[in-house]
Amino acid sequence: MTNETPEPLSPEAELALAWSSPKVRGPLSIALQLDRRLARIVMRTSEPMLGQMRLAWWRDALSKPVAERPRGDVVLDGIGLHWAGSESALVAMVDGWEVLVTADRLGQGEAAAFGTARGAFFAALASDSSAALVTRLATAGSRWAMADAAAAVSDESERAALIAAGLSTLQGETVTRFPRGLRGLAVLDVLALRALHRGGRPLMEGRGASLAALRGAIFLN
Repeated sequence: MTNETPEPLSPEAELALAWSSPKVRGPLSIALQLDRRLARIVMRTSEPMLGQMRLAWWRDALSKPVAERPRGDVVLDGIGLHWAGSESALVAMVDGWEVLVTADRLGQGEAAAFGTARGAFFAALASDSSAALVTRLATAGSRWAMADAAAAVSDESERAALIAAGLSTLQGETVTRFPRGLRGLAVLDVLALRALHRGGRPLMEGRGASLAALRGAIFLN
C-alpha cells in the first residue's frame, strides 16, 4: 500500500507552503501530501468496500506507534517525523474521505461532515490552543476542504451541496486573526472563500487569485 513517490501538490498548496513558517512548513506539507494520497484512493474507487479497505490501511498505520509502521514511504515516514503524537487529526482526514466513499448521496450534511473531518488538521497545526483560534482554524480547514472538493467534482448537485455547506460556515463565525506562522492557512482560507463565492471554481483560477492570496497572507485574513 505504500508509495515512495510524493504526490504533486496544487498551486495553492505550494503557495500556502511558501507563506508558512519553517516550523509549520514540514507538517503542513506532509498533511497535504497525505490528503493527495487519500484523494487518489477515492477518485479511483469504483467499489465502496475496496475504497474503505484502502483507507483503512492508512487508519491502521497511523494508529500504530511510529516504530511499528512500515518504512520507506515518504508520506508515512514524514508523518512519523512531523506528526508524532498528533496523528488523530490525520485519522480524521481519512474518516473525512471515507464519507465520499460510503455516502449514497452527497447532500449538504454529508458535505459538512466531509469538510469538518478532512480539514481538521488545520487546527492541529496551531501552537496556541486557545478555543477561539482552534475554532477559527477548524472552520477554515473545513471551508478549504469543501471548496477544493467542489472544484473537482463533476456532479452538479454534489458541487451545490459542497458550496452550500462551505458558505454556511460563515454563519455566526467569530473573526480571529491567524498567527503569522500560519499565514499559509490564511492563504488557503481566503482562496477557498473566493472559490466558493465563484460557484466552486478552482482556487487559483483567475487573475485575482494571486492578489487574494497576498491579501490573506499580509492581513492574516
